[in-house]
Amino acid sequence: MKKLTLLFILSLIVISCKNEPKKEVKKENFPIEIAKVIEKHGGIELWRKQKTLSFNKGEEVHSVDLQSRKTVINTPNYSLGFDGKEIWLHETKEKSFKSTKDFYCNLYFYFYAMPFVLADDGIIYEKTDDLVFKGENYPGVKISYNPNVGSSPDDNYIIYYNKETYKMEWLAYTVTFNSKQPSEKFNIIKYHDWNLVNGFLLPKAITWYQKDEKGNLTEPRGAATEFTLPVISETALSDSFFENPKK
Repeated sequence: MKKLTLLFILSLIVISCKNEPKKEVKKENFPIEIAKVIEKHGGIELWRKQKTLSFNKGEEVHSVDLQSRKTVINTPNYSLGFDGKEIWLHETKEKSFKSTKDFYCNLYFYFYAMPFVLADDGIIYEKTDDLVFKGENYPGVKISYNPNVGSSPDDNYIIYYNKETYKMEWLAYTVTFNSKQPSEKFNIIKYHDWNLVNGFLLPKAITWYQKDEKGNLTEPRGAATEFTLPVISETALSDSFFENPKK
């Protein structure tokens, strides 16, 4: 009788295990070079666990929900944000915001969150020619997007990395937001200083570079853009934080 009872219990366990829903495991499909770069900067598994990223750029305080990509940029004269449905702008000083809100809302988040944003869904990867600067070669991987991914699916990026350490060194990118047309004109940024924050290498300063008529890098376009007060956390901000203060 005891044996029959034990068999009955075991059969119930087997049935329940078979009926238990399978957990979805996210498969990473980016190439090994990008995987190594991301691992050098903190790793994709740790990145996927994070909920909030915040940093300062001058007087701007950028705060992003990494799961939903809701965003708020607070400054003394205006606030700009994405609440998950629409991009809003609230000015405390009239005409203090000088850019296009839809374009600027996540612009510096993308620059700051490199190379992790290059592991987003809908991305196409391909190897490209090395970048050569002052006798050093930096291997590159070109990133493009599937149609209808994001607000500018025709944008292209090229990440160039140190071939020995796999640390990110340069980022080339096109801008198609206004034209809505593909472009072969690449702007380029040097990533030259980093902060180690909770296991992540996050940029401390980046500099845009000029090119000559042959497309070779020459000198910085201007002063470096500096980032301060970096915060990355597994704690999420409330939904109300991203709401338009006018409402």
